[in-house]
Amino acid sequence: MSTSPENTIQSVNPVDLAITSRMSARAFLPQAVDRQIIMHLLEVASRAPSGANTQPWKVYVLQGASRDALVSQVCTAHDAIRANPELGAQYKEEYEYYPEKWVSPYIDRRRENGWGLYGLLGIGKGDKDKMHAQHQRNYRFFDAPVGLMFTIDRVLNRGSLLDYGMFLQSIMVAARGHGLQTCPQAAWNGFAKIILPHIGASADEMLVCGMALGYADESALVNTFHTPRVSAEDFSSWVK
Repeated sequence: MSTSPENTIQSVNPVDLAITSRMSARAFLPQAVDRQIIMHLLEVASRAPSGANTQPWKVYVLQGASRDALVSQVCTAHDAIRANPELGAQYKEEYEYYPEKWVSPYIDRRRENGWGLYGLLGIGKGDKDKMHAQHQRNYRFFDAPVGLMFTIDRVLNRGSLLDYGMFLQSIMVAARGHGLQTCPQAAWNGFAKIILPHIGASADEMLVCGMALGYADESALVNTFHTPRVSAEDFSSWVK
């Protein structure tokens, strides 16, 4: 049975909507997320592709006391580093997320993103106290009731991180089907020495990133911030 182009477009609209409505929410409601929903999202996301079906993901779910205790520990360390920057040497990312040297157009997009968000929140270049407080919102999961930590076996290589990205995206898109929003967070990576023991990860695991999960606070100003995207016309080339 053939499918008309019109019917094909209509059939994928819910998927398109889930992808395009996903955002990095930075303010969440305290409303709890049912454990069964969280498990469902992880089950759905487990269908993400991975090289040779290695399925390199391992997920730690934090709620309630376990979440709050981690928030307290990392925020304390974050404050201590601000008071004494030399302490920052104790907290290093285990893999380089960003380039060692920023070049255009990536540095331009980074600046546009950063100052667009801070400008919306009324945070100027010299507002170090406000910058610190806003950055620390990461370590509070932006008040989301659920925090997710993702680890990978150290024996695996960079290809598995590519697989991991597809798994993370699958969680975020699936969450939209339940009215939930997320915020993927590489900001946690520098505090792996605190996080890994707290979640009970083994010495063979490396922290990939964290993620906030919950119901977005639609009334929060920060959630009106939507990052721009380069047009597909600009980043695609049709090879003849």
